[in-house]
Amino acid sequence: MTPAQYSVFALVSVSAGLLGLAALFPDQTVPSALIDTVSSSVVADPVPLKGLSVAPLVARASPAVVNIAVVHPSPYLQNPLLRDPYFRRFFGVSEGALQPRLAAGSGVIINARKGLVITNFHVVDEGQLIVVILEDRRQFDAKLIASNPKADIAILQIPAEKLTAVPLAASDSARVGDYVLAIGNPFGLGQTVTAGIVSALGRGLTPERGVGLIQTDAPINPGNSGGPLIDMRGEVIGINVAILTPVQANVGIGFAVPASVIQDLLRSVED
Repeated sequence: MTPAQYSVFALVSVSAGLLGLAALFPDQTVPSALIDTVSSSVVADPVPLKGLSVAPLVARASPAVVNIAVVHPSPYLQNPLLRDPYFRRFFGVSEGALQPRLAAGSGVIINARKGLVITNFHVVDEGQLIVVILEDRRQFDAKLIASNPKADIAILQIPAEKLTAVPLAASDSARVGDYVLAIGNPFGLGQTVTAGIVSALGRGLTPERGVGLIQTDAPINPGNSGGPLIDMRGEVIGINVAILTPVQANVGIGFAVPASVIQDLLRSVED
């Protein structure tokens, strides 16, 4: 490709990208100065794209996303023999191994009046103590009131007031290609927002499982489990549940339990 051909190709590509962004965000205008600049020169100065920010959506949703800390009993204490100090010394089990284990995950408030929080079942399963930490740093002991282990979904209840909730999508309206946000607490860093698209629908659907998962390339990492997958309308379309990776970190293949499964469990609590 000659330099002249390359310049024409680059100009067409950038212009097409701007048109695509305008179509995706019909309520937000792309500055005319940006279009004029691209039309007049392939190499342009950086232009702020404030009109394309998802910050307003994040501001509405993030107060409803919570961190969850769970205290699990030591697995050694499940063995009656290891409750005896003699056997612990014989098998070389240290006293420190008897201390409770701490685990962390994420969740989302979907009913502010009742204090209902959705998370993954594997995050809270067999927890001796479950603590929900809000964005404003308030902490509450939570009670597990409903669960669907097969779908890996659980509902917690906290005795809190002045909560913010995010609406749960009424149906599985997600489409492949929809833009989505994932909010959670990866690696214990604190609340983190990532973005991507719906990559596929119905992943892992089998007669035994009965639940087809939403696949997304929005980065999901350990600690994100139980956090929401939110569409551009600000609705929870799924609860992040797992990643597929050979390196224990995100490679762009994450999965979420769809809203319809959550709605079924929620009805059993609200009825």
